Amino acid sequence: MSEQRTFTVSDDDDGIRLDRWFKRHMPDVSFNLVSRWARTGQLRLAGKRAVPGDRIEAGQEIRLPPVETQPARPARRQPRRDPLTEEEERFVRDMVIYEDDGAFVLNKPPGLATQGGTKTTHHLDRLLDGLADERGRPKLVHRLDKDTSGALLVARTARSAGHFAKAFSGRTAKKVYWALVVGVPDIAEGTIDAPLAKQPGTGGEKMHIDEEHGLPAKTRWRVIDRAGNRAAWVELEPLTGRTHQLRAHMAAMGFPIVGDAKYGGAEAFLTGGISRKLHLHARRLRIDAPAGRKIDVTADLPAHIAESLATMGFEASQGDTLPPRAAVTAAPRRAAKPKASSRRGERRSRGSAPKRGRR
Repeated sequence: MSEQRTFTVSDDDDGIRLDRWFKRHMPDVSFNLVSRWARTGQLRLAGKRAVPGDRIEAGQEIRLPPVETQPARPARRQPRRDPLTEEEERFVRDMVIYEDDGAFVLNKPPGLATQGGTKTTHHLDRLLDGLADERGRPKLVHRLDKDTSGALLVARTARSAGHFAKAFSGRTAKKVYWALVVGVPDIAEGTIDAPLAKQPGTGGEKMHIDEEHGLPAKTRWRVIDRAGNRAAWVELEPLTGRTHQLRAHMAAMGFPIVGDAKYGGAEAFLTGGISRKLHLHARRLRIDAPAGRKIDVTADLPAHIAESLATMGFEASQGDTLPPRAAVTAAPRRAAKPKASSRRGERRSRGSAPKRGRR
């Protein structure tokens, strides 16, 4: 019979649960078997009896019974992934706008899905093979819609993935989006607090405001600039992370994002050479990294949004020089709560701006 086995907890596994350690490093060992070892005292952590829910620390020793005590199990079949082409590797590396020991930040182009599906074989998750190194394959910790562009963070190690996942789920990460919307709010900024739920009959592909059954959803918004009454360039900050939150909230306010036929219908398009693509971009990402570092990254605009802003006469640099937000109080759940502004009723005259009036 083999000797008992001993493993040392690595820095990447510091702070995770013991059952999670087994999933990472011994996926063929079932939870039932781990629980049996715990009940019989054969599972030891730092020399003491352990249970699957115990938190482990770097440097601790995990002791397991001899390998012969494990029942034979068929090997888990791994999904087959075709290797990336040289062009695909260059493509994903060209997306990188920031990197450190724990993370990459990518500028995801519009039209690229974050994850695959039944009919989606070209997606960012597959392309992450092109960023793999001795630390392993980068891991997704949040996502952007297929047609939304901009800053997206991927973790380089299991430990940093856990850290960043907590930051996103705990809402300590700050994400700022830019959007071009049809029409112009008559006040400069505010908060929409309106719960969202999957819209029946859409297969979960569309959200809608649902006061009774929806999950809490809150978005801060403010107008950066305007083109008469025709369109506005807005800054959006999601305070919750619901599916299609920004798109559903702006449409519910009566100002659909340009190019968003799903939520704005025919009213979401502008004439005058404005692209029909979605005009929503994750402009900036700020998040605390492990070891006290801070990540603060800005993603350049895709061509179609940059061209639309220029056509409207907007200066892209203006959006990055806005003064800090004033304190915004929580809004009633059923509506947007705007903040009074001196810009009420303001109309800007531009010699080169498109004709006024909503299209």
